[in-house]
This record gives sequence, structure tokens and C-alpha cells, in this order.
Amino acid sequence: MELTHTRLLVDNYRECFLFYRDVLGFEVSWGDEDSLYAEFKFNGCTLGLFEREKMIEAIGAESVSNAHNFDKVALIFKVNNVEEKYEELKEKIKFITKPTIQQGWGIKVAHFRDPDGSLVEIYEGIE
Repeated sequence: MELTHTRLLVDNYRECFLFYRDVLGFEVSWGDEDSLYAEFKFNGCTLGLFEREKMIEAIGAESVSNAHNFDKVALIFKVNNVEEKYEELKEKIKFITKPTIQQGWGIKVAHFRDPDGSLVEIYEGIE
């Protein structure tokens, strides 16, 4: 697996996007202030910014009243084949989602949590 980026899951997407772009001066490589997802690339690293409710929808979790304490960061790993990695790991870890094509994202994904509860996504490009 290859760690491709860290994704911040935020409740105030537009304000955060403008903060990272305009205040910190990060270069946008994908998205804008209205896209609900954006990527900033620098020094060979990618910082993703994603509206938290969209991530909750993607993993099928229900919104919770204390959302500010729920999934602030997700680690994103690229794999050659999500189905194969899922089969390899499913006896060792409990997956939140089975391999799923995310329509409009151009990727197939599966999600699980590490022992401390951190959200982890594995993905492969399909376009």
C-alpha cells in the first residue's frame, strides 16, 4: 500500500478551503471553494479537504450529535486492487465498507478503522 494523502474531514468546508488556499497559500491541485472536496499538493505530499457529511455518507455511518469529535482525519492508501486487498485483510480487520465504486470520484474504495478508531481508506483508480 502507498500512503497518498491525508484527508481532513471538516464541518465548515468553504471556510477551511479559503484558509488553506488564501491564508496559508497552499496551491490547489483539485477543487474549489464550492466543490466540498479539494486537494492541495506540495513537496510531494497531498493534503485533502473533504466535507465531513460527505465522508459520513460514503462510509454509511449516521451523523452523530457530537460530529465535531467524529472522524477529523482519514488516512488514504492507494492499492493495486481493492478487491484483492480486501480479501487479504478481511479476516484480520473489520471493514466498515466493502469494495465500492464511488460514482463521480473515479475510484473504488473500502474503509476500515485502526485499533484506535482512526478512519482508513484504501482505493484504486478506475478511470
